[in-house]
Amino acid sequence: MAFQRRRHRLTPAMRTKPAIFTATLLVFLFIAFLFFFAPRLDIDNRSLAEPFHRIRDRPRQSFRDLQREHYPGNKQEVSHPAIFHIPNEGEKTKYDLWSSKLSKYYYGCCNASKKFAAAEVITLPNRYLMIATSGGLNQQRTGITDAVVAARILNATLIVPRLDQRSFWKDSSDFAEIFDVDWFISALSKDVKIIKQLPRRGGKVIRGPYTMRVPRKCNPRCYQTRVLPVMLKKHVVQLTKFDYRLSNRLETDLQKLRCRVNYHALKFTDPIQNMGHTLIRRMRTKSKHFIALHLRFEPDMLAFSGCYYGGGDEERRELGLIRRRWKTLHKNNPDKERRHGKCPLTPEEVGLMLRALGFSKDVHLYVASGEVYGGENTLAPLKALFPNFHSKETLAKKELAPFFPFSSRMAALDFIVCDHSDVFVTNNNGNMAKILAGRRRYFDHKRTIRPNSKKLYSLFLNRFNMTWDAFAAKVRKCQKGFMGEPNEVRPGRGEFHENPSTCICENTEAKLRASPIFENPAEDERETDEDSETPDLDEEGDEAILPEGADDDDPTVRPEEQEWEEILSD
Repeated sequence: MAFQRRRHRLTPAMRTKPAIFTATLLVFLFIAFLFFFAPRLDIDNRSLAEPFHRIRDRPRQSFRDLQREHYPGNKQEVSHPAIFHIPNEGEKTKYDLWSSKLSKYYYGCCNASKKFAAAEVITLPNRYLMIATSGGLNQQRTGITDAVVAARILNATLIVPRLDQRSFWKDSSDFAEIFDVDWFISALSKDVKIIKQLPRRGGKVIRGPYTMRVPRKCNPRCYQTRVLPVMLKKHVVQLTKFDYRLSNRLETDLQKLRCRVNYHALKFTDPIQNMGHTLIRRMRTKSKHFIALHLRFEPDMLAFSGCYYGGGDEERRELGLIRRRWKTLHKNNPDKERRHGKCPLTPEEVGLMLRALGFSKDVHLYVASGEVYGGENTLAPLKALFPNFHSKETLAKKELAPFFPFSSRMAALDFIVCDHSDVFVTNNNGNMAKILAGRRRYFDHKRTIRPNSKKLYSLFLNRFNMTWDAFAAKVRKCQKGFMGEPNEVRPGRGEFHENPSTCICENTEAKLRASPIFENPAEDERETDEDSETPDLDEEGDEAILPEGADDDDPTVRPEEQEWEEILSD
């Protein structure tokens, strides 16, 4: 019997399945149409500028395009949500924004003790110390200061230090073109014998120097065991790359000698002094008080730090090319560096911090800076926050012509204005910041503000999720202990040039007369962020001493590890 095919009958449920499938497909197609062709929501319209680290990589869009899109002050108008409205007026705070009420109880004191013998007594014949400094103006200043102390330790005559003219800064100025050399010699005549050049014998200069290098943070014993034996044999020793080559921890009289050099003997030449005070007078005619900001947002600084500010591929390419100059740099994790407070704040973030602390929009701001990365677009948010924006170029462009070819002399002008400002704000912990912080502590504890970058990082990141009042309150809390109050940093912490505690004395009687129970709020608000201070290196270090006649650029000599102070000092 032939096989008969079984017939399948379609049930009503089976007949409805194609219709359901077709309807579902049409719904999905409609949703896809809406997704691809509906107008894009504008989510980038924020008050002021979005912080650099919130701007993520976008293809085919440059760093400067991002700035033009996000920063006010350009052609594009930006609306400002009321939730983060920045008032023009300054905030009322418990403390004086322009000075410390406690500063009158502290004063600089650097006189030598009676047991500190005069130079003519301790200086021995046939011992000559020559110093070759390293880096920019302020790094060289630390070397000059320490050179005087090193000569005292060695009972040697110091030859006026030779300034670095081949470094990153490429300034041909010598010592006498930046500092008053005659004043330098006479002011220290009781402490160390200093001469301008090696003496002549029989019409000829005595034999050339034996060149060597000492470790960083070298203490007196280190100088006596490493340098003195060579000096006794060769009579003339030259120490190269002389920056931070002296220990932070010295006996009191040697520390005070450091202060006499740095704060009294090192004086700029008359042309630099006169131009600097002209800039100060012009700032004073504009306002009774002014802030000086050491911005430090140049391309070289950002490249060397390894930080990233959200400029996408163009920023990475531009800064990466600069970074290749230093072959020994290791690759950093930008997010980690930023979280740990190792990156300079953006100009906008500095402005927001100052406004949150209570400075009003009409405050006059002097900015000490080189070429800012991103140019005017990067500065736009800061200028929107502080329209009274000044620099040495805006105050005296024509008169600066003789100084323009010399980076150290230009830096000296910024140094003078920052030193005499009512408030000095540092945006990094480089040499100029350290030197000025110590100097301002020594001279009446003038207000110096250091951003607590580690704690401010997350605050800037999340600022659009809070009101301005809440943001400002949190900034003021973060900045406790970073406002330049006396005793803010414990004695012995940080570089001595930044915290010259040995040279600062207290007027105890005046404190007791002012209040039977005298409390210094700064003592409870001291630096607690261990990562923000550079720890002291091992006193003896591990650097090799260079052989006689070796040159710093000699390829056969092992190069030192690159450091912040060596390249980006000012």
